[in-house]
Amino acid sequence: MPKYITMKKLSFIFIIILLTSFSIKTFAQEKSAHNPIIYADVPDESMIRVGDTYYMSSTTMHMSPGVPIMKSKDLVNWQMVSYAYDTLANVDALNLVNGKSSYGRGSWASSLRYHNGTYYVSTFSQTTGKTYIYSTKDIEKGPWKESSFRPSFHDNSLFFDNDGRIYMIYGAGKLHLVELKKDLSGVKEGSDRVLIENASAPAGSNIMLGAEGSQLFKVNGKYYLFNITWPRGGMRTVVIHRADKITGPYEGKLGLQDKGVAQGGLIDTPDGRWFAYLFQDHGSVGRIPYLVPLKWENGWPVLGVDGKVPDVLPGLPANKSLIPGIVNSDDFNRSKGEAVLPLVWQWNHNPDNKFWSVTQRKGYLRLTTGRVDTSFLMARNTLTQRTIGPVCSGTTSIDVSNMKEGDFAGLALLQKKYGLVGVKFKKGGKSIVMVSAESGKPVEITSIPLNQKTVYLKAECDFRDRTDKAHFFYSLDGKSWKSIGAQLQMQYTIPQFMGYRFGLFNYATQTPGGYVDFDYFHIANHISSED
Repeated sequence: MPKYITMKKLSFIFIIILLTSFSIKTFAQEKSAHNPIIYADVPDESMIRVGDTYYMSSTTMHMSPGVPIMKSKDLVNWQMVSYAYDTLANVDALNLVNGKSSYGRGSWASSLRYHNGTYYVSTFSQTTGKTYIYSTKDIEKGPWKESSFRPSFHDNSLFFDNDGRIYMIYGAGKLHLVELKKDLSGVKEGSDRVLIENASAPAGSNIMLGAEGSQLFKVNGKYYLFNITWPRGGMRTVVIHRADKITGPYEGKLGLQDKGVAQGGLIDTPDGRWFAYLFQDHGSVGRIPYLVPLKWENGWPVLGVDGKVPDVLPGLPANKSLIPGIVNSDDFNRSKGEAVLPLVWQWNHNPDNKFWSVTQRKGYLRLTTGRVDTSFLMARNTLTQRTIGPVCSGTTSIDVSNMKEGDFAGLALLQKKYGLVGVKFKKGGKSIVMVSAESGKPVEITSIPLNQKTVYLKAECDFRDRTDKAHFFYSLDGKSWKSIGAQLQMQYTIPQFMGYRFGLFNYATQTPGGYVDFDYFHIANHISSED
């Protein structure tokens, strides 16, 4: 045995200890969940647990079908299982006709409940001026029954109390309570009352966004109301009120103020752990869900770890890829009994079902122009699904041999400041073009003549560190890719109120009746700069 250890040996031992510590920490993190839970646009979550299964509803506004329902066994990894409705209403704004649209409106924050063997989800719409309640015995397979009534109750929270009475809390800043009729057909006359005069008060007096996003829970006989508010010059903030009776009086306190993570509610696990489910505005990818551990102190839920939103969530399993649960590739091959469109897809506004098909040409999505349109945003039958972070790419192959002059078809990144790569047929010839609406108006950046019937298109998104940059590519053989046009600086805009989406589109500017065939859409969680 040596009597001493040299400095060189000490340094070596120290390095080994550091590496071992790092490896253990990394391994532990890989085995644990991390925030965000879903790095994609899944805002305004409402969550329930039925036995050992969790269900969550969210907002997709002007998209069709609407009010997506997701399922999880572990609170971390989710998959699409249903929608509450196929179309919200048959009106001009939702149909994209007569110059009207419902961007940023449609249906907003939902409230998901389970009561006496039936699932309920409520929502509301500025577009129609109504409140909606959808119900089903089978949340995954449906069918859903619709009840609707006026007025439209903003950010309502549906609540079934133990005494059999049914309530809604709604409003912004000043919150109201109404009691519903047993058949959910409307409000009991004379039941509307002010519940909390100024629900933002726990966050101070200088408020930019009044308390909204109500979600009501009952735990150990007490009522707990979660809201989001936004102090001027500050960040999105959770405020919590509690009461012994649903009618109040309510006492309030600030629930969480960190990273702008807010709006949501309470969920518990079968083994007795508690979490708050919330979301964060995260630039152009959209509003993304977070889980925040909580403990109970003196009858109050205390959110976070020392008041902070943790990056790692020990005790919950590691996050898996959002592919195929939230987004997925599609080769448009349908076996007997399969859904015509998988649940990852939504149409931009209500589709016109006469002008799309996955059966007219086996293994292809056919989009046929049914009318003349003046712009991409007002064109019908754009088929979309979410982009995902931190990076993603979408690729498609398109047969353009049956386009008519004036047609434009291709791959989009959809938001107000959109980007397009596709094929335009004009002046007797076809060209591959890239269009950017980064300035707020569409500009054709590049045009390259196309002399073949098939072209391959790709869009890549980089959401890392909120850089929010997108690039577009084309290929003539599906192997060798060339950049086209300019970088798109993506921007989340309130008029559309939604994260960027991939979209497959085809519209006519001169004569309807032309069509294109999409062979596939492939989504990946990597981009070429990483390859």
